[in-house]
Amino acid sequence: MAACTTTYFEAGRGWGTRAAERNAELMAQQALRRRACARRSSTSPGTSTIRGWSRPGPGAGARDAPVFRGGRRAFSLVMIYGLQHFNAIEGGYRVESEKQAVDQLREENRQLRLAEAQLSQPGRIDSMAANWVLRSRSLAR
Repeated sequence: MAACTTTYFEAGRGWGTRAAERNAELMAQQALRRRACARRSSTSPGTSTIRGWSRPGPGAGARDAPVFRGGRRAFSLVMIYGLQHFNAIEGGYRVESEKQAVDQLREENRQLRLAEAQLSQPGRIDSMAANWVLRSRSLAR
């Protein structure tokens, strides 16, 4: 603010001339910095480095856009493939667990049918009835 106040009161110099001088001075400093950076680093003409950091030159975004789009597409395809692959593996595990459950239920069904066949044999039923009759007679005495 002090610089603006002093320049305003300088005799014979307006704001426009003072701003033009200041802009010319800054442009000259900027050109010197660019030359110094170009000598210091071996970068491509489209980039400039300041303090070790590279900065893309004009139009670099337009040049790099297809590369980034391709990278995004490739990443998306890899992710989709990975998700499908892992879903297929998970589905395989689910199928295997269901197969084991079906086998277990079949074995249980076989055991129950065997038990039903043993319990419904006519000879076994007759012997049980005879034993019951004998017990009831011995208890009645």
